[in-house]
Amino acid sequence: MATLGTEQFRSGTPSHTPDGNVVMNFSFDGYPLEEEEVQIKERQRQRQGSAMSNAHEPDVESHPKDSYHGIYFAMLLAGVGFLLPYNSFITDVDYLHQKYPGTSIVFDMSLTYILVALVAVILNNALVELLSLHTRITVGYLFALGPLVFVSVFDVWLELFTVHQAYGINLAAVGIVAFGCTVQQSSFYGYTGMLPKRYTQGVMTGESTAGVIISLSRIFTKLLLPDERKNTIIFFFISIAMEMMCFILHLLVKRSKFVRYYTAHSSRGHERLKVKGHAEQGHGYRVHHNVNTEEENGTVESPQSEGPEREVPVTAAYMRFDAPRSRLRRNWPSFRDIILHRYMVAGVIWPYMLSITLTYFITLCLFPGLESEIRNCTLGEWLPILIMAIFNLSDFVGKILAALPYDWRGLHLLACSSTRVVFIPLFLLCVLPSDRPVFSHPAWPCVFSLLMGISNGYFGSVPMILAAGKVSPEQRELAGNTMTVSYMSGLTLGSAVAYITFSLTSMSHTSCIHTETVNGTFTTGL
Repeated sequence: MATLGTEQFRSGTPSHTPDGNVVMNFSFDGYPLEEEEVQIKERQRQRQGSAMSNAHEPDVESHPKDSYHGIYFAMLLAGVGFLLPYNSFITDVDYLHQKYPGTSIVFDMSLTYILVALVAVILNNALVELLSLHTRITVGYLFALGPLVFVSVFDVWLELFTVHQAYGINLAAVGIVAFGCTVQQSSFYGYTGMLPKRYTQGVMTGESTAGVIISLSRIFTKLLLPDERKNTIIFFFISIAMEMMCFILHLLVKRSKFVRYYTAHSSRGHERLKVKGHAEQGHGYRVHHNVNTEEENGTVESPQSEGPEREVPVTAAYMRFDAPRSRLRRNWPSFRDIILHRYMVAGVIWPYMLSITLTYFITLCLFPGLESEIRNCTLGEWLPILIMAIFNLSDFVGKILAALPYDWRGLHLLACSSTRVVFIPLFLLCVLPSDRPVFSHPAWPCVFSLLMGISNGYFGSVPMILAAGKVSPEQRELAGNTMTVSYMSGLTLGSAVAYITFSLTSMSHTSCIHTETVNGTFTTGL
């Protein structure tokens, strides 16, 4: 038995890798190390020859250009795609108030969306290393389109459900949409983090464009068709067509040379960090660890050789096991590595994380919930529609302004984002006291919505744009996902505060009823 074991397992013999590290080769099947080294060197020579031939090609080929801004337009529509379904559900506020009178349907939809979205973005952040980028985006589109089509056809068009059933189905649909759209959103920010900065700004501008498109769609369908049910059906079908267009465009753009070049460029560093812990090609040699050169983040780097073989400590050893490639399993990152990588990224971009969290917390305290409850007896249900349209348009302008070249310091950006807290008391004074609000004229909420939208667009975009540039290329997708977690945290906290405030004050519709009895309080001047 001892003799048999000696024949199957030969003692380790030291050798050197091309990098100058000591290698201990333990062969179970008797493959000679020398032949493997010859094959490895041959492959290296082939790769070097290929790289030298590519070096003589034109620079345009190695660095593709977005000559006609088609990729930028596609990323802008990507931003449209992951906010358009939710905006479709909440912008038809007139239809919702007519179908569900006396309920907090808009608040319920907003809170449902945000709670599910927070879970989705955390899950997406955890699975970023496990599922491919485009797989996550495709699944997100399918989750977004399904409920939108279902509610449009079976609830709004065919009216197959009772009011109570429809209420629950709409909330469930919003929850599914939230999961799909948030997986899209988080993945796209990681996606554009690998591209030049302007494409992140393009995606964020697309978010506001979604609000603008939906607001204009609702205004025109309501003007053209007085029947609430018919104009709502057309409104939803327009949204479905837009979402389909965004999905098809994504499938086309991801195959473009421009996108493939930048994603491959960012992935090379990421793969270089992981390849030492994964199965090697050929006969399936596996590198387990290098004690001498292991980095703080748990990944392995080998020092580059700078000439003749140099002496290295005995601890710089690789343990290589010769096993069939089919038997080697992929090394998934450990829970410790997942947490450590995110902690390191957060340590660099924390001011930007706090800034975007605070920006969206303040916005969601007021929009869409509180703004949808502002009433005027002259304008009726048109006032909340106009206020939301003004916010979406000004938010769009703010995100365009975010493209202006200014390199904010993290703490300065955080301080400026904090000043937006002034909008909370201003909007509360538009509905309180309920018998005669302090800012009773409809122009006041429109002006406040304009200013809040511009500041939201700007301070909601700049942190996302700048954060990816603060980390190394291989960490940019993770930085984009981490910023999305912060973004969703702000949305969740803001929605929760808005919902609690609405529940405690019970301000819904009381001001307009009282206004009619006191001769039009809301028609007074500024």
